[in-house]
Amino acid sequence: MKISEVSIIHVRIPLKRVIKHASHARTDTDNILVRCTLEDGTTGFGEGLPREYVTGETIDSSLDILRGSQIPSQLVPCSDFFQAVQMAERLHLPTVAEDDRKCSANAARCALEIAVLDAYGKKFREPLSSVTKLIAGDLFNPLNSVRYSGAITSASGFKMKILALLYKLYGFKQMKVKVGIKGHDDARRILEARKWLGQKMDIRADANEAWSIEEAVERIKELEHAGITSMEQPVPHEQVYQLKKVRAQVRTPIMLDESLCSMIDAERAIEHEACDYFNIRLSKCGGFIPSLRLAQYGRRHGIKYQLGCQVGETAILSAAGRHFACSVSDIRFLEGSYDKHLVRENLSKKDISFGWGGVAPAITGHGLGIAIDEAALARVSIRQEILRG
Repeated sequence: MKISEVSIIHVRIPLKRVIKHASHARTDTDNILVRCTLEDGTTGFGEGLPREYVTGETIDSSLDILRGSQIPSQLVPCSDFFQAVQMAERLHLPTVAEDDRKCSANAARCALEIAVLDAYGKKFREPLSSVTKLIAGDLFNPLNSVRYSGAITSASGFKMKILALLYKLYGFKQMKVKVGIKGHDDARRILEARKWLGQKMDIRADANEAWSIEEAVERIKELEHAGITSMEQPVPHEQVYQLKKVRAQVRTPIMLDESLCSMIDAERAIEHEACDYFNIRLSKCGGFIPSLRLAQYGRRHGIKYQLGCQVGETAILSAAGRHFACSVSDIRFLEGSYDKHLVRENLSKKDISFGWGGVAPAITGHGLGIAIDEAALARVSIRQEILRG
């Protein structure tokens, strides 16, 4: 069975609230969708979120990469799901010449790869989580449900109190608090968060590259009074390989996010002893399979990992993330499936958002296990084109 048509769709989806952190403020999201159609009419969807401040990608660069990658010639016929998985892992999109990290096509590749796996998963009646079992058996650990963590972005003062209490009442056990936002007192905010979330809440902090290497030690030590369990991306990528000396002076484990987008990043992080955790996110890391490989690499080198998400993911990436979370062992923290809580058009006929306490069940359908709401997709589509061989 062969893929007969590949189309790319640029969608723009408004968010229900402003999401702000040290690197960016966002009121809507521009995403890339890929639709793969098999010869028998079976369709699969994938999604990527190009973020220039993370991997250097934009919507236009992603479209250009997909147009110029001779994708139809890479999509060979497959007679079973394992062949489809092998083909998906071989998919290659060229990165820009100045990108020595090899991550400037990751969002586009993620959208293409997941669409391929979704289509063939439906055809051969296999869930996306089977990919883990087939090619990363050392990670495979099937779960019936998972628990997501919450996030506090720019709220402070009274808003912080209300939001923290709502999260606590809703039953969350883990919380990420954004720090490093201009004009905010981080130490005061994190202590306020601790006060209202309670002593039992697992709180971690994310600076989104806000500090210099010279500031990082002092800033992290200030936050340690609140008992944080990890510190995510405290410095810009250009300074990340100096983090070894920061790690030697603080108690809190360091997590890489913006600096963990490819296997090259992972290898350099290990070489320079830059971190204790990887933040793996499907879109910024190039898809489901590259994310599996990063988890395997981290585990072999004593690095723990979380599965993160990007602001504005629709049900397509949420479903892919759920399959990852419900099939990969030892995920320390889990983010995602905000769906109805954040985006105004979720694109799925069935709501798969997390529920009380951040708990969400495994998705048991074939492929992604969701059905696309074509009317919703039409409402948010900006442009669409079919890729030709």
